[in-house]
Amino acid sequence: MSDDWHMLAEEERLFCDLLERICAEQIATKAAQTDATGAFVHDQLRVLAEAGMMGANLPEEYGGSGVSAPALLRAVSIVAGACGSTASAMTAHYLATDSILLGGTEAQKQHWLPKAATGEALGAFALTEPTAGSDPADMKTRARRTDTGWHLAGSKCFISNGGVADFLVVYAVTDPNAGHRGISAFILPKDTPGFEAGPPERTMGLKGGHVFTLSLDCHLPEDALLGEEGRGFRTAMQVLDNGRIEVAAQCLGLARTAMESAIAYAKDRVIGGQALAARQGIAWMIADMGVAFRSALLLAQDAARQRDAAHTTGARFSLASSMAKLAASESAGRIADTALQLHGGYGYTADFPVERINRDLRIMRIYEGSSEIQRIIISGNMLA
Repeated sequence: MSDDWHMLAEEERLFCDLLERICAEQIATKAAQTDATGAFVHDQLRVLAEAGMMGANLPEEYGGSGVSAPALLRAVSIVAGACGSTASAMTAHYLATDSILLGGTEAQKQHWLPKAATGEALGAFALTEPTAGSDPADMKTRARRTDTGWHLAGSKCFISNGGVADFLVVYAVTDPNAGHRGISAFILPKDTPGFEAGPPERTMGLKGGHVFTLSLDCHLPEDALLGEEGRGFRTAMQVLDNGRIEVAAQCLGLARTAMESAIAYAKDRVIGGQALAARQGIAWMIADMGVAFRSALLLAQDAARQRDAAHTTGARFSLASSMAKLAASESAGRIADTALQLHGGYGYTADFPVERINRDLRIMRIYEGSSEIQRIIISGNMLA
């Protein structure tokens, strides 16, 4: 089934073709083992760094690949189709570097982004807290000024890469009386005294892309403040507009792998002298998967085009991003479930990738804004 990637430049298509081969040979082959052992995907991220993917979200002036947003959508989906854990860790890194790109000073960009683009420095995005998930304005982490800079105190939870990253972008309240405008962001190197990460959470899926609870009681220099004081919430929301498109990309990649596995199985599996694919009921299941995938893909591509246009117009693309994330995460869940059903009892075993993909996909309807939060954003835009 055509993915309709004709909008990509020739060099971007070649980049994606090469990435597809690299992922098939060096990342997909490790996906089952990664899921079984729960080992963090260090080796896979090194492979992606060599391929230019760790800086694919960044412009060339900071060492990035400078690809278009539609090309990034395609590239992230390729990585996810090979290994959900690897894509999760990579896109968590993007959240951190996007924070610096969108909210940082020129000096901060020059210091951190080239190292992040080469894979020398892995990033994490520390926003979520035990009482502030869907609404960051409820966060309890505080940063107060000192004679030498800042004192950062609080805790974060479910932070992807948090315990293995070289640097974290941490969001904290600097003015408790200013609401959203009282949130700022800080760059925290991993070796900062007073920063501690707990053990990786025991998760249902994405077992090689670790999430952590973080404890913060740190003294930071003045220049740890990301950009301007009070701009953290705005930066975080802009970052999440990007990130939700990347979640959609992950969903598309995982869903495509599940769908292709189901189609191959339906063609090969013979029951009563007839291939499963020849049975009308099975054929209709495949048709429904195709429609769900295509619908989500087109919404995601539209959001990616709006993301690119925003570089010149400055327009927000929150509505398109939320629609893409909601449609792709829910469609991918249905596609993966259908693929498992089509495999019968074999789909419930670890011998086929659809079992792992179903577990990996479940978090997509929760993180970076749950499906319920996306519906609030979408309906708010429609009713405004």
